[in-house]
Amino acid sequence: MFFDPFHGFYFWLLLPGLLLGLYAQIKLSTTYSRYIREPLASGLSGAEAAREILDRAGLASVPVEEIGGHLTDHYDPTKKALFLSSENYHERTVAAVGVAAHEAGHALQHKAAYAPLQLRMAIVPITQFASYAWMGITLVGMAMNMLKFIGIGIAILTVLAIFQLITLPVELDASRRAKVQLLDLGIVQPQESQAISRVLSAAALTYVAALVSAVMQLVRLLMIASAMRDRD
Repeated sequence: MFFDPFHGFYFWLLLPGLLLGLYAQIKLSTTYSRYIREPLASGLSGAEAAREILDRAGLASVPVEEIGGHLTDHYDPTKKALFLSSENYHERTVAAVGVAAHEAGHALQHKAAYAPLQLRMAIVPITQFASYAWMGITLVGMAMNMLKFIGIGIAILTVLAIFQLITLPVELDASRRAKVQLLDLGIVQPQESQAISRVLSAAALTYVAALVSAVMQLVRLLMIASAMRDRD
C-alpha cells in the first residue's frame, strides 16, 4: 500500500526549512540589491579587489574570470580559479567587492589547507549523485512499502546533511577572511565594514537555511520509516 509522505505531521516538518529558505532568499536579494548600488570609496571593482587579495596572499597564479548569470560567483578548487558573475566582476560597489572578496577567501582557505574545505572537496562527487538519488529511492520505497529502500534514502540524505553541516563553517570562515583582508589592505574603509558584513551575513543565511532544510527532511524521513516499521 502506498504510504503518504505528505500526510499530517510529516508535511509540517518541511515547513521550517521552506520558510527559512524563502526568508533567506528574500534577505539576500534585498540586501544585494541595496548595496550593489552603493559605491565603494576605494573605487575598486570586484575583480580588482579579488585580484589584490589573491596577489597579496601569493596567489598570483589564480585567475579571476568573468562568468555569466546572477550571483553565480564561486571559487573552483579543482581549477584553482575564481569566477565572478558579470555584475560583481565589473561593478565598483560594496556588494560586488564583498562577494568577490568572499570567493577570494575560499582561495585563501585552499592555500592554507583549511580542513573543512578539504573535507567538503572530498565528498562533493558523492553529493552530486546523492542530491538526485535520495528522493527517487525514497519514493520507490514508499510506493512499494519497502523499508529497505527508505533506509537507503535515509543514508543518502544523511550524507547531504553532513555536507551542509560542513559547508556552513567553510562559508563563514571565507567571509571572515574576506573582511580581514578588505580592511587590512585598505580596499574597504572602516565606515564601510558594516555594509560589507550585511552583504556577507545575508549570503551566509542561505547556507543556514539549506542545513535546516536538510536536517528537517532527514527527521521527517526517519519518522516515516519508524511509522512504517510500527505498522508492519
